[in-house]
Amino acid sequence: MWRRTYLLLLLVRVYFALSPSYLHPDENFQGPEVFAGRIFSYPSKLPWEFTVENPIRSIFPLWPTYELPMSLLQWFYTETGSGSPPPQLVYHALRAGMFLLSFVLEDWAIYELVPSPRHRRATVVLVASSYVTWTYQTHTFSNSLETLLVAWGLVLIRRIVENKRRSSFFSHAVLAFIAVAGVFNRITFPAFLLIPGLQLLPHFLRKPTSLVAFIAFGVLFSTIAITTDTAFYRPTTGLLENLRNPIITPLNNLLYNSDTSNLAQHGLHPHHQHFTANLFQLLGPAYIVMLLSIFSKPMRNIRALSAFSATALLSLFPHQEPRFLLPCVPLLLSCIRIKKPLVLTAWIIFNAAMGFLMGVYHQGGVIPMQLAMPNLTAGPTTVFWWKTYSPPLWLLGNNIPHIETHDLMGMPGAEMMQQLDLSVPACGLPLSTYLVAPTSAEFLDAYVHENTTIRLTQEWVYRNHINLDDLDFGDDGVLPTLKRVVGRRGLGIWAAHRSCN
Repeated sequence: MWRRTYLLLLLVRVYFALSPSYLHPDENFQGPEVFAGRIFSYPSKLPWEFTVENPIRSIFPLWPTYELPMSLLQWFYTETGSGSPPPQLVYHALRAGMFLLSFVLEDWAIYELVPSPRHRRATVVLVASSYVTWTYQTHTFSNSLETLLVAWGLVLIRRIVENKRRSSFFSHAVLAFIAVAGVFNRITFPAFLLIPGLQLLPHFLRKPTSLVAFIAFGVLFSTIAITTDTAFYRPTTGLLENLRNPIITPLNNLLYNSDTSNLAQHGLHPHHQHFTANLFQLLGPAYIVMLLSIFSKPMRNIRALSAFSATALLSLFPHQEPRFLLPCVPLLLSCIRIKKPLVLTAWIIFNAAMGFLMGVYHQGGVIPMQLAMPNLTAGPTTVFWWKTYSPPLWLLGNNIPHIETHDLMGMPGAEMMQQLDLSVPACGLPLSTYLVAPTSAEFLDAYVHENTTIRLTQEWVYRNHINLDDLDFGDDGVLPTLKRVVGRRGLGIWAAHRSCN
């Protein structure tokens, strides 16, 4: 039964891995967008993290995850004389790569971390049945990569501690690489291994050569990471100058996030947000089961200590998003058992609902719309995006130089129309201005059905799109808001032209 259930859940994971939902702009702009312009000459725009005077994002962990597969695709197409691969192939190849990493590394690590052979299969199936595994772990997030590094960091610590007879320098080298890659990937990584890492102290006291090996490999990999980042951000600077003034991105990141005024630009949350809301959003009924089990039988295993201590440390920072806790999901799920039929039913319903919401509908039209844009427009074109996540420019491909993209984000409707009015051509001239916006935006209805200066004509709509940022329960009420956002779900593209009567 366990094997058949796991294989079924594996198919579910493949389905969501290839579904074009869009969970957060970082999954595109802090990964594929960085390399697409360099490898394929696609249009791309580096986010601010890579362009500030003191960059806060490292290239070191991104190179094997994104640049290497993209370079291999480009090499294959160059060898076959086909030019550059289409962006939709690159997009799905990266998603497939993240699926394979999750399927192989995450499931393997969880299997090793659970000491009881009787509970291993049930735990792997439970983790595989989580919507977080289906969606977040198959998207190109640094948080998804952090989850794998945390899990394997715990595996390596356990292997080293349990190996009483001899020291394995290979294990120490791999653990040092995981530690360096984890820190350069996200500065939150040490929070997850701080408590588990204390297990290594007796081992290092007993075998000092192991400590020397770990530090030596750590210095080696850190030097490689710093050199890689410095060369990326200063490609024209000489080697000696880079050595004298290196770019240490984790340090820059830590200094940036230590300033509350910087975090305020991204949103401030109460310090209890992670414990009271974010963990519940990720775990659903399993979080309630876990809390009840804590009161009856405290969790003392290293996986629970890693998750809870990291959540407590991350709660010290006022900017808190659920994806920051992704490494906690498999660790905490490995600590509980869901046996009661009522709880199991609630778990299935929760993950099915959240899976389709986050894996299919959440900003689900942005990627298909951007991929279809070259076929929807012709000639020099200006496209305004409104009330959506920022569209990844690299998905336009390298043969579309005529499309100019403007991201208006959540600009008020009146200001958006002013921007549109400045771009719409005079009467009699060919159409060249388009607006991409959610069909749930009632503000646009007047410009579609009434006689206004600027008229909008819908050209195409993608229905599997829900804009959760458009929820306004306070002003509109719960039912009217759901009727508008869910009932009128979709992302449309409108041709904008002047009313010349």
